[in-house]
Amino acid sequence: MGQTIGRMVHESSDLELVGGINLKPSTFFGVEIVETRNAEDLLKRTKADVLIDFTIASAAVENVKMAARNNVALVVGTTGFSPEQRGVMETAIHGHVPAVIASNFSVGVNIFWQLVRESAKLLKDYDIEVIEAHHRNKKDAPSGTAKTILQIIEDEAGARKKVYGREGMTERQNEIGVHVIRGGDIVGDHKVMYSKNFETIELSHRAYDRSVFASGALLAARWVVGKKPGIYGMSDVLGLKR
Repeated sequence: MGQTIGRMVHESSDLELVGGINLKPSTFFGVEIVETRNAEDLLKRTKADVLIDFTIASAAVENVKMAARNNVALVVGTTGFSPEQRGVMETAIHGHVPAVIASNFSVGVNIFWQLVRESAKLLKDYDIEVIEAHHRNKKDAPSGTAKTILQIIEDEAGARKKVYGREGMTERQNEIGVHVIRGGDIVGDHKVMYSKNFETIELSHRAYDRSVFASGALLAARWVVGKKPGIYGMSDVLGLKR
């Protein structure tokens, strides 16, 4: 994701890539990539307007705190935060900087979430299953996108027990089955299945390239500069109902 975002910023006509943060220092499209301990100095020297974070939860928390200290707006696409980590980020951001935080920056996924919301209202008496698949190196499971799907369904169809995979003798109750697939280089597949006797309705989204997430992150980066301090979602960026 870092390479994709960096390339797309470099190729854009209205954005400027001024630096990056990685585990090891290097260069990328002629700009400096610094290691973590030098990240704050980089922000101060470059006077960056926005920091885009696609890392891991522990690193993202520190990057959010650093950006907030330096009045740099944020776009955060990292997932897998604990409630405590989320609380630390909210405290750092509140009253200081605007931040777009989303579990998925794909425009298509955000529209997909809207369709899931509408369908969950209409199909709340159906059996519901959620299936997601990602590449073999993804750390968190279920994905942040799948967790958002589950939250949307719960908001519209009521709370249900989550069953993560099934084994042995089972009997379906008032539950949502959640199934996670990890393999190869799968970019991101998500499906919601509503089933009743004699019929099944499926909604799905499949990403074929990481550029769909990067382009959404850049939309958010353009949008967030100049906004009031606080936490926003991609629904705000796209003008969708939250």
